[in-house]
Amino acid sequence: MDWLNYHHLLYFWTTAREGTLSAAAHRLHLAQPTLSTQIKALERSLGLKLFERSGRRLHLTDAGQMVLRYADDIFAIGRELMDSVRGRPTGAPLRLQVGIVDIVPKIIANRLLVPAMEPEPVRLICFEGKIEQLVAQLAIHELDMVIADTPIPPNLNVKAYNHLLGECGVTIYAARQTAAKLRRRFPESLSGAKWLLPTSNHTLRRSLDRWFDSNSIRPVIAAEFEDSALTKVFGQQGLGCFAGPSAIEREICRQYQVAVVGHIESIREQFFAITMERRFHHPAVIALAKAAREDLLKPR
Repeated sequence: MDWLNYHHLLYFWTTAREGTLSAAAHRLHLAQPTLSTQIKALERSLGLKLFERSGRRLHLTDAGQMVLRYADDIFAIGRELMDSVRGRPTGAPLRLQVGIVDIVPKIIANRLLVPAMEPEPVRLICFEGKIEQLVAQLAIHELDMVIADTPIPPNLNVKAYNHLLGECGVTIYAARQTAAKLRRRFPESLSGAKWLLPTSNHTLRRSLDRWFDSNSIRPVIAAEFEDSALTKVFGQQGLGCFAGPSAIEREICRQYQVAVVGHIESIREQFFAITMERRFHHPAVIALAKAAREDLLKPR
């Protein structure tokens, strides 16, 4: 069995946090050459390059970022241990780093993540971006999971796992006066109506386009958006009707002062947790998945 030298890990961890060898050596009360030698010993034992130099400062490599995350957890647990044996309260929360694909509605992301913070205290750290960027961060262990509206794209050469958290139908919304008119002959009334649609890279857009074709609906596209929140703001101002998950129908109507035009059950919005593990191990992720699958994506 390979054993980790925790002194070497401490020297690496301190250097990563301080940013320079000289600052870390001063903090550790070590000579700078000694500190440099110890970090190189850790790199040899791990078979990884942890730092790259840029002038006087050191920058972590991708491998260094991964090792730092583990070191953060290791030394946090060590502090908890000392607090516990000395009778001091610990209360140190678990850390959960989540990437949220920018297309996922913020209300859905909130509903999914809140159960992860209960019943144990969790320090939640959220990042937002494109699925390709977030899955790349997941692959080098900068994230614990990614919340997405699609499985991992087939062009990404990453061995990760898709976990379906839930799915729901789609609701069409519009400003209240417009919704009242369009509701009377739904869905035929949608042909010729102004629409605020997701951009073409969005799964929902492709589903809507197919639905329009199959129902002989000719939408008048007033605008296209990457950001679903911006779509709703434009819809609130009466600039067109838009589609969104039925699971958050009440929240959308209340928050944006819009009304329901109709429902499309044949279009399904799906939400996934993407992880590097076939099975969940992080307690907060387990709680999140359990709550989502039970009732979080049901309309309220």
